[in-house]
Amino acid sequence: MTDLDDTDRAILRALVADATQSAGAVGRALGLSQPSAWRRIRRLEEAGALAGRRVDLDAERLGFGVTVFLGIKLATKGRVSLEDFERAATAIPEVQTVQHVLGLFDYRLRVTARDLADFERVLRRRIMTLPGVGNVEANVLLSEERRPGPIG
Repeated sequence: MTDLDDTDRAILRALVADATQSAGAVGRALGLSQPSAWRRIRRLEEAGALAGRRVDLDAERLGFGVTVFLGIKLATKGRVSLEDFERAATAIPEVQTVQHVLGLFDYRLRVTARDLADFERVLRRRIMTLPGVGNVEANVLLSEERRPGPIG
């Protein structure tokens, strides 16, 4: 969807800031009526510009104080299907994202754990036993700044 106007972009920015807002609240903030805001939001959803709304959990407050990014190079490319690796990796509860990437590694995983000892357990018992795992590089997250990204 490339035909976003300034109002559409303002609606997207408002929803990125707080996806729980009603169409009425978005409309009030932008000087639109509730029906007008609702129609625009619905159009953005139908066009795929709004792919859903989600809740961001605070992992640390939920007892998961360590986040680690893993770069994984498959050792047996061709013998293990990418789908088998992806299916097995996404079945691990501590694995938050599985990204198939181009570059030094084949996959990038975001893993959360209670602490470093818990991460070591996940790494040894779950990650290293995934089909086709070869080289693994770990980067512990120290801090994170989130940005909504470009909107139109």
